[in-house]
Amino acid sequence: MCSHYQAIQERERFFRLFGVYPPDPQGKYDMWPGYTGVMVRRPQERDSGDDAVGAMESVAGLFGLLPHWAKDTKLARNTFNARSETVHEKPSFRDAWRRAQHCIIAADAVFEPDWRSGKAVATRIRRADGEPMGIAGLWSWWRSPEGDTVWSFTMLTINADSHALMRNMHRPGEEKRMVVILSEAAQQDWLDAPAHQSMQLLQPFPADRLLAEH
Repeated sequence: MCSHYQAIQERERFFRLFGVYPPDPQGKYDMWPGYTGVMVRRPQERDSGDDAVGAMESVAGLFGLLPHWAKDTKLARNTFNARSETVHEKPSFRDAWRRAQHCIIAADAVFEPDWRSGKAVATRIRRADGEPMGIAGLWSWWRSPEGDTVWSFTMLTINADSHALMRNMHRPGEEKRMVVILSEAAQQDWLDAPAHQSMQLLQPFPADRLLAEH
């Protein structure tokens, strides 16, 4: 699971990755479940012209998915990750998955506990080339008691038992998991993929292209 990540704060760096600027204000740098961060998705009201092809919009939302039936925002503390194996059936995620409400979460790094020493050591994991991460996610909306629309997002995770780096994270004996870091070439595909083609895009990012720092 990934409950802690660092967002991209430099607006120009964000723009170079996605071709759109983040909203202002854009949320916190150190992100935890329930905090407001930034996701990127396809515009929900698209122009029918050629200029709309490949367009993205950046949206501020809660880290932790809030389905429309949520009673309050506290649910976000438990819905920040969605398991790829069960996302299609879990009540919190299945509507967003069925509707292919795909998004990308922009991150400088994610944090996981390294247990190789016998104790949990907080470990910062980033791309070895220094480029930002684009993490595959799902978005949803929720109507607050005041009538406001609240956007939210979750990160998709896959099994990492055989991943050369991520198999060292988390407590011994537990299943190893990792978020889906999309290559630049796969980002557009992820945003446009229908539900029945989504699973094939959830692939592990190569271990030799990641750097872990205690």
